[in-house]
Amino acid sequence: MANHKSAKKRAKQSQVRRLRNRSVKTTLKNLEKNVRAAKEANSENRDELMRKTQSAFHKAAKKGVIHKKTASRKISRLFKYINA
Repeated sequence: MANHKSAKKRAKQSQVRRLRNRSVKTTLKNLEKNVRAAKEANSENRDELMRKTQSAFHKAAKKGVIHKKTASRKISRLFKYINA
């Protein structure tokens, strides 16, 4: 356990960030899964889902939850899958 006041604060901050990041990553995984399911079911709202998913990936990259290039790669692969 941390002994200094600043180390205790850092530990608390990192715990909060870890939980927030985990929540965002889970949301991203679920959105990606929903897009793939919509493609399989030939759903009409898959374009809208893809827009929401793309936006969420860009926001996560902007906030530093995932790397910018990771977001771009995943979006690119999803578009490739949708258009195939």
